Amino acid sequence: MATYTSKPVAVALTPAELSEKFSDFTALQTRMDELPSEQRAQIGEVAFTRDTIEISTPQVGKIVLRATERTPEGVVMKAENSPVPMAIDIRFRAAGAGSEVTCAMDVEIPMMLRALVGPAMQKAVDQFGNLFAKLA
Repeated sequence: MATYTSKPVAVALTPAELSEKFSDFTALQTRMDELPSEQRAQIGEVAFTRDTIEISTPQVGKIVLRATERTPEGVVMKAENSPVPMAIDIRFRAAGAGSEVTCAMDVEIPMMLRALVGPAMQKAVDQFGNLFAKLA
């Protein structure tokens, strides 16, 4: 397993508020719909249910991220329909009056391919962390 961690992203909500917001992913659809069309286009096709985030990309098709653990400190999701086993751990940490959101992705990539796909995986986890911060 390889782990890629995003840069912390500042959010104006407390960890408790973030935990509440991410307790039901359907609430994120409203925030997604409020984003400017340019940002929605960059994010691509994303759909939310109570416990899943469905992402469709031309490269890998539809991946379903299912929440397997929710705590006041974050959310853990496991990928379904993914070409490789993958888990995403989103952490909320108090920072000043708000929070910092970080995202860690554990993905099973053969050692020989890590140098080739590592930069793309790092970019993906950074984008995922930014997406969660924008939707918060």
